[in-house]
Amino acid sequence: MRTQWPVLPIVAGLASGLLTGCGTENGESGGDGSSVVVGMSDDVLATDPASGYDPGSWLLFNNVFQSLLSFPKGATEPQPEAAKSCAFTDTETKVYKCTLKDGLKFSNGDPLTSKDVKFSFDRMLKINDADGPAVMFPTLDKVETPDEKTVVFRLNTSDATFPSKIASGAGSIVASGQYDANGLRKDGEAVGSGPYKLDSFGKDQAVFSVNGNYKGTAKTQNSGVTLKFFHGDQPALKQALMGGKVDIAYRGLTAGDIADIEEADNGSGVEVVEGSSAEVQHLVFNMDDPVAGKLGVRKAIAHLIDREALIKDVYQDTATPLYSIIPAGIAGHNTAFFDTYGARPSKADAEAALRADGITGKVKLTLWSTPSRYGPATDQELTEIARQLNDSGLFAANVKSVAFDQYEKDIAAGKYGVYVKGWVPDYPDADNFTAPFFGNGNVLGNNYSNNTITGSLIPATAAQSDRSATDKEFGQLQDIVADELPVLPVWQAKQYAVVRDGVYGLEYCLDASTVFRFWELSKS
Repeated sequence: MRTQWPVLPIVAGLASGLLTGCGTENGESGGDGSSVVVGMSDDVLATDPASGYDPGSWLLFNNVFQSLLSFPKGATEPQPEAAKSCAFTDTETKVYKCTLKDGLKFSNGDPLTSKDVKFSFDRMLKINDADGPAVMFPTLDKVETPDEKTVVFRLNTSDATFPSKIASGAGSIVASGQYDANGLRKDGEAVGSGPYKLDSFGKDQAVFSVNGNYKGTAKTQNSGVTLKFFHGDQPALKQALMGGKVDIAYRGLTAGDIADIEEADNGSGVEVVEGSSAEVQHLVFNMDDPVAGKLGVRKAIAHLIDREALIKDVYQDTATPLYSIIPAGIAGHNTAFFDTYGARPSKADAEAALRADGITGKVKLTLWSTPSRYGPATDQELTEIARQLNDSGLFAANVKSVAFDQYEKDIAAGKYGVYVKGWVPDYPDADNFTAPFFGNGNVLGNNYSNNTITGSLIPATAAQSDRSATDKEFGQLQDIVADELPVLPVWQAKQYAVVRDGVYGLEYCLDASTVFRFWELSKS
């Protein structure tokens, strides 16, 4: 998925339908408070939902546009937002029907009907932008609109995760009269029906105000938000926070900055807020590489890596060790890599794995990094991993770092044996941590396939509308990956933001759904 710099190193009920729960239906009710200024080092790469597929763009989409469903704070099950109800109408999870709420309007006053929903999905798929989210909907065959309030999605394959997909930024509904069906909007403007409207968008900031036409579940606690972009300049973001020029620093402070702020005295006027995160990072092994393609080499690395030391020395405890491809907090998570390789490095087990594969000399290995994509600590991380391998006396490992564009080209060409990949989920479901990595045409580019995973486990989990009933299959999938080692999970991020005194609600913006909810922020 969309991975810029990390944040730091920075379910049952779908089959029976989703019904509107309690909650405020009027977005204006809390909109008389002060405006809030948020700073982040990410850029917003798009204001058009048919194009953006990065954390900054989805932050904008989640606040300016509505989806049929959304993720409530702290939840991983989608609930109705623009929809009054949604449900699969068949047992095969291939027909999904939603009924819209009454009286929906876009920020410009245009009514929102089923026509706009169909237009939004048809347009996204037709444009099929290389930097857009159309890739998330290979199962969507067509969208039907029997009347102004009814939308029917017909899928070509069973896909019980479809509700989660349309609850994400990829499900943003645009006004059909304001967007070209055949091309992207490039004027930096946006017309949605979400809690906020986009007043202006420029190189260094975007300004949002409360959308008086909004009708949904959010209750705005402020009169608007200004989002300031620091374009990867982490020191400038920290300086702006400490100098009172921004109220919140979100996405971009270094692990060292976080540690320094946490250790500062209470007179600093700022506070670190920690939330849950499903962002992960893996070492990826090219299964066709003459060195990394040997199972004994991969097993030896798994036995030697010291995640605890890595997180302490490089990330200063701003992440947690990851022992599974599905992170903690996501249904289906197990600890397959811990169970198979343990938490403590073992030279004896590593050496035994190499000898079993007929390898007797030192293993020469290059670890490839790209800090321009995953943050400056990535080089430090791989350097530490290389040191751990070399200290065993079994490896002669080194690290090479290249720009992201070249990195992706070289991976596609099969030039790297071991490289790093980060992942920010599109939606908080185990499917989004497995199908993209181990399904047909996986995004890792590491030449790995397993017939049991692609032919049985992924289809079985995709067809199960009761997501809690997929634990067995996801457990089996994780065990297979731990045994065959196409990837090695390293860490799961903790999600942090830093807030100035007198600003509240940030704890409701940091959870596994990755939705940063402007409407929860307030300022006294």
